[in-house]
Amino acid sequence: MKIFDRYILKQFIITTIFGLITFMAIFVIIDLMENLDDFLDNNVANPIILQYYLAFLPEIIKLMTPVAVLLASLFTTGKLAANNELTAMKAGGLSIYRYMLPIMSLVLIISVASVYFNGWIVPYANQHKFSIERRYLNKNLESSARTNIYLQDGKKKIVYIAFFDRNSGNGTRASIQEFTDSTLHSIYQRWDGLQFSWDSTKQKWTMRIGEHRILNPNGEQLERFDEITFSDLTFAPTDIVKKVEKPEEMNYTELHNFIIRQQSSGNDVARWMVDYHNKVAFPFASVIVVLFGIPFSFGKRKGGVAIQVGISAAVVFIYMVFMKISNVFGYNGDLNPLLTAWLANIIFFTAGVVNIFRVNK
Repeated sequence: MKIFDRYILKQFIITTIFGLITFMAIFVIIDLMENLDDFLDNNVANPIILQYYLAFLPEIIKLMTPVAVLLASLFTTGKLAANNELTAMKAGGLSIYRYMLPIMSLVLIISVASVYFNGWIVPYANQHKFSIERRYLNKNLESSARTNIYLQDGKKKIVYIAFFDRNSGNGTRASIQEFTDSTLHSIYQRWDGLQFSWDSTKQKWTMRIGEHRILNPNGEQLERFDEITFSDLTFAPTDIVKKVEKPEEMNYTELHNFIIRQQSSGNDVARWMVDYHNKVAFPFASVIVVLFGIPFSFGKRKGGVAIQVGISAAVVFIYMVFMKISNVFGYNGDLNPLLTAWLANIIFFTAGVVNIFRVNK
């Protein structure tokens, strides 16, 4: 590594760390001010509040990393330009590409590391944060009622429950479909009942007031029943509750498996697919915004630090807004989930490349 690279990276790393710590402190202070009444009203002890914000820090780091690296790149470049160091470097034959090489290399490493951080560390921390909110602040409480539930039980059974109350363990308008094989293309038999309840003593499901149909090439056999017990169903009420876990609480593997189960159950998985791909796409926002932002500071500009902060906030704000808008289209199924997650990166990357070519090299 050349002296030039070390000099730039030293300025960049120091500014990134300082910016990240500053943004984290501001974020925590603002959130604390908003939640202070809730903490006091619920008599939450100071150690619990400390645990809450320690668990919140990984999510803050995830959100603020693109802002911090963009600010660092703008500040580092702007400082060199203000001190005429960039002018001397240009006179020595330095191009914007050579200048950006060490910064972009480091930011790329940060982005790759963020993929793991966002995929496993952040969800684990969010689980602890949400558990504190549910237990002490009565927030993010899950409703005891579930509607339009689909579950795959084993390789050949699909269970549908129109309404289920986990407190009582009772469901209404349930259907169990058993298929001929694991492809789930051809139904062999099905049970439809008005009531579907969990017997906690026997650890079995019971269906009441319904019909049992057996479908075969010779025709349909229909049998009505008042009550029937299923001893081969392997799920419990707790498994129904798990179906509504937040994507923020699931790591890559858990969310991927969750999506597969939902697809097998016939559910629309567009929203979860967008969230899944976002877990990979968002970490690379740091690369995109730095690529987009450095050319703004490659020449002398008036305003100093204030301009750098303003540009950082504007670029990241526009990026975030565009990402949220595109996500809505993905959630509704109007855009491919993979394209939805990467659309903001693609557009800002293109704009960054165009912006670089417009700079006086």
